[in-house]
Amino acid sequence: MKVAVIGGAGLAGRHAVAALEAAGDEVVVLSRATGVDAVTGAGLDEGLAGVEVVIDAANVSSMDRDVASAFFTSVAGNLQTAGARAGVRRIVTLSIYGIDGLEGRGYFAAKLAQEEAARRGDVPSTILRATQFHDFGGQLMQWTRKGPVVGVPIQPVQTVAIETVAAHLVRLAHGDEDGTVNLAGPRPDTLIRQVRRHVRAAGKRYISVPLWLPGRAEKLIRAGALVPRGDAVLDGPDFETWLAAR
Repeated sequence: MKVAVIGGAGLAGRHAVAALEAAGDEVVVLSRATGVDAVTGAGLDEGLAGVEVVIDAANVSSMDRDVASAFFTSVAGNLQTAGARAGVRRIVTLSIYGIDGLEGRGYFAAKLAQEEAARRGDVPSTILRATQFHDFGGQLMQWTRKGPVVGVPIQPVQTVAIETVAAHLVRLAHGDEDGTVNLAGPRPDTLIRQVRRHVRAAGKRYISVPLWLPGRAEKLIRAGALVPRGDAVLDGPDFETWLAAR
């Protein structure tokens, strides 16, 4: 099967590419480097020629609601329009578990807008909502560090291995499941404990400080909005097993 991956150079995208290739699929990575701009739609018709399924793992670095929303909805809309012309039979979009009602975080609002745009159009759509990745604590360690101090929002997590997410993207690409699929790792945890484990594994002497963040969205997140509530597939290695294998 010929599968196109948008965002194939990113964390989720490159693992999806590897999983597709391991499954024997023909993979095309659509990016500006390959002559395709999914935001404007330039080159999409040529890039999707002969493609049966598209995996949308595109991402944007901006946390600004308007900037991120414009990016995600443009990509999703262009994939629907060009995909229909090319005869694509399904688009699989990677999103985030539990973001309903969390529009107070601009990035989450943008992902919800992406989901809506992905469902509009003639090409059948599948949304994979995954919990935060096991890598998240390590990324946070880099993003929020000020000198030796790492600020960590207070929240429970149930992170999942990115390799597991990639495997489910491939499963959905090969299937005919419509709607939304939820995915999480096998064990509940806390974000600050995972950050501290990342710090220790990296051999650093950083101090992880819990942060109480204001706002309705943050209150819901502290109450467990981003962890599964019996409505998700639990799969993959737990955080400690994953970290030990790095």
